[in-house]
Parts: sequence; C-alpha cells; structure tokens
Amino acid sequence: MIDRADYFAAKLAFETDASDLYARQKAGDAVVVVDVRSGDAWAQGRVAGAVHMPYREISDRAPQELPAGTEVVVYCWSPGCNAGAKGALEFAKLGYDVREMIGGYEYWVREGYPVEDHDGIHRRPIDPLTGIPRIRTRE
Repeated sequence: MIDRADYFAAKLAFETDASDLYARQKAGDAVVVVDVRSGDAWAQGRVAGAVHMPYREISDRAPQELPAGTEVVVYCWSPGCNAGAKGALEFAKLGYDVREMIGGYEYWVREGYPVEDHDGIHRRPIDPLTGIPRIRTRE
C-alpha cells in the first residue's frame, strides 16, 4: 500500500501541465514536446515547436530521432484522451525520461499558449475558466 505523500510525489514525477511546460520552455530547458495524435489532428494545430510522433510509431521512430537521455513531454487531445498515456508508456519502455502533459492540447490552447498550424505560430484567446487573461497596461 502506498501512502498519500508517496502517491502524489509519484504522480508529479510522471505528469506536468500546460503552465509548467510553458514555463520550462520560456526558461530554455531542454525538453522535447511530442504530439502523439494522428496526422489529421496534428494538421489542425499543435503545441508550437512540438515533434509529431503518433504513439503507434514511437517504438520504431524514437530511437532513430531522439537521442537517449532526452527528456520528453507527450500530449494528446484532452483529459478525455488516453493516447498521451499510451505514448508515455512507449517512451518509458525505451528508457526515456518522459512525462505526460495533463489536459492535453485542449488545455494548452485554452490557457492561451503558442500554437502552430499551417498559418504559423499564434495564440488563441485565454479561456477565463482555465487561465488568467493577461492584463494589458498602457506604455
């Protein structure tokens, strides 16, 4: 039986969220963000700078494309999608330091972080239910 403190410590070791990942990106941390969704989902939009590697391809592609020791964060669509967990499992089996971004692409977008699609990189409006809108000041 695991106690509560150990449970939550383990959970935080294996998961991250959109705000923590964005903070790491801004700080310049060496982390590779991997979108494990389908090609159609990737084309609709993705975390800016993410690598596309559907979870079914990870076991074949990751060793060829990502050096051993690479820290990886995977994501799928939303809290209702388990492809992120499937992708994280594949990376873990290969020995990568991997975390799953809880909330997936949905919460990345809803919190207003940079997204990328065929039109380039942009941000969508922050959903006030998931993020704090940026306060604009006069300059």
